[in-house]
Amino acid sequence: MSRNLRTALIFGGFISLIGAAFYPIYFRPLMRLEEYMCDSWSRPVRSHLMRNTSHLKRAFSLFHEKEQAINRAGIVQEDVQPPGLKVWSDPFGRK
Repeated sequence: MSRNLRTALIFGGFISLIGAAFYPIYFRPLMRLEEYMCDSWSRPVRSHLMRNTSHLKRAFSLFHEKEQAINRAGIVQEDVQPPGLKVWSDPFGRK
């Protein structure tokens, strides 16, 4: 076996190992969104809409907003915010 072929196989195996590790962590949840959806979501994403990535982004943003609402329940922003600074706002929201 030549030295270049052995090096290529080692690097190829390393890349394959990284891909195999990332598949269940990142790619599988993106492809099977129904399995990872909360029951409390108001509208499930249907399989024919999952091909469009804008629906995936919307679904993940809905999940993130609900999670933040649960985590920040009972927190008064003015009490937590240091004096003299603006109250928390969404930096990506429309002005």
